[in-house]
Amino acid sequence: MSGPSTTVVGTEGATAAEVLAVAREGARVEISPRAREAMERARQRVVEAEADPNPVYGVSTGFGLLASSRIPRERRSELQHALLRSHAAGTGPAVEREVVRAMAFLRVRSLCRGLSGSRPEVAEGLAALLNAGITPIVPEHGSLGASGDLAPLAHLSLVLVGEGEAELGDGSLVSGAEALRAAGLEPLRLEVKEGLSLINGTDGMLGMLLLALEDLRVLLATADISAALSTEALLGTDRPFQPELQTIRPHPGQQRSAANLVRLLQGSEVLASHRHSSHAVQDAYSIRCAPQVNGAARDTWDFATQVAARELAAAVDNPVVLEDGRLESTGNFHGEPLAFACDFLAIAAAEVGSISERRVDRILDPARSQGLPPFLAEEAGVNSGLMIAQYTAAAMVAENRRLAQPASVDSVPTSGMQEDHVSMGWGAARKLRRVLRNLGDILAVELLAGARALELRRPLRPSAPDAAVAELVLELGGGVGPDRWVSPELARVAEAVRSGRVRERAAALLGELQ
Repeated sequence: MSGPSTTVVGTEGATAAEVLAVAREGARVEISPRAREAMERARQRVVEAEADPNPVYGVSTGFGLLASSRIPRERRSELQHALLRSHAAGTGPAVEREVVRAMAFLRVRSLCRGLSGSRPEVAEGLAALLNAGITPIVPEHGSLGASGDLAPLAHLSLVLVGEGEAELGDGSLVSGAEALRAAGLEPLRLEVKEGLSLINGTDGMLGMLLLALEDLRVLLATADISAALSTEALLGTDRPFQPELQTIRPHPGQQRSAANLVRLLQGSEVLASHRHSSHAVQDAYSIRCAPQVNGAARDTWDFATQVAARELAAAVDNPVVLEDGRLESTGNFHGEPLAFACDFLAIAAAEVGSISERRVDRILDPARSQGLPPFLAEEAGVNSGLMIAQYTAAAMVAENRRLAQPASVDSVPTSGMQEDHVSMGWGAARKLRRVLRNLGDILAVELLAGARALELRRPLRPSAPDAAVAELVLELGGGVGPDRWVSPELARVAEAVRSGRVRERAAALLGELQ
């Protein structure tokens, strides 16, 4: 078997695919000679600024409200280490390994732009942690998303200097010093400005946004698949999805979603069996308006992807070393663009889950399901079928609605009112991850309900892609029968949703969904 791939970081930033490869696939990280040269040039300017009698923020001064404090030259290295220790003040459970790896790689990427003024050894030290499989322990709470993700990045960076805590590749928790020894690495002694450059970035927010975008890409395609199964299960019609009806309201996401539904439903015996029935004149909104809701989420995804791409091209630090040699303070660490993107995505994903749950309820209700048994139960009354699975979906919809409340409209002033407006982007990204996990579980409920309903519609055959998806779902979640423990069945289907197996099953017959 081949080993992990290698990502070479240059001065031009990074791609989303590279971040995902490092975060989730364990890709190795190397720094290009050109990036090293850019960092060395900027470092020389910082060395010159250190000798300047005029104060330079982060070079010869304290931080935040303490920026007016002058730091003696002999204590400026000490200042950088003290900065990491004081800012590593987070609390709560550790964030996920993939988030920490994304954050570390993105900080490498920003340093390699050559605008931070850190020595190449700093970026190389972070790359060495990634390549050794060392994951610093980063608590969930502590970042306000302005001045960057200060606390999370401080916890990450402590391991670089032989402090803090880390998880090794085998899952064991050790001190930062032990982690470095196990990998044959030496603690890094920070010099002027380097501690500040390690923590003054939006890398945690951006990393979680990029991971979420990939997850939501899979979930949105799966939401169209689950909507197609429900349309067949409820003896709906595909007429509202036709392209000539989409062009008169030209939202790109809506058009893509409707095109997916047309392809997914093509050739269905189930739809053909009632195409001219009176009940199929107009379906309920949860069926008829699936492209409008799932499509609006796609348009939101497109917007957030543009925000993430711009941030991937950015160098986020304060102060920065410009190409003409000037050291200038910036506000580029403020996470508002990322906070908005995460909040918008959470709202969109919550709505996709909401409309999915409404279709589940319709499938399970004998008054509206076009002849299906109550809750798809065998001998309803003795058995309850998927009755409580719908409760579970409803509970997650309710939680997603709470989580969809924007974090970015909040701000709590900090640092003695120096940092008097913050983005709360880290919190927006954290709750987005939870919304997406809930969405995957909601879609699993709909897929299981849809697959069992199609089982009950036999001998009529659904479309080929819907039949293939239903077969997979029934393999994992089981078909109609006497009541049994439902939770493991839902968990297996949800894992197939999140891993992309459901989407891939349909794509194997149709090609990639839009």
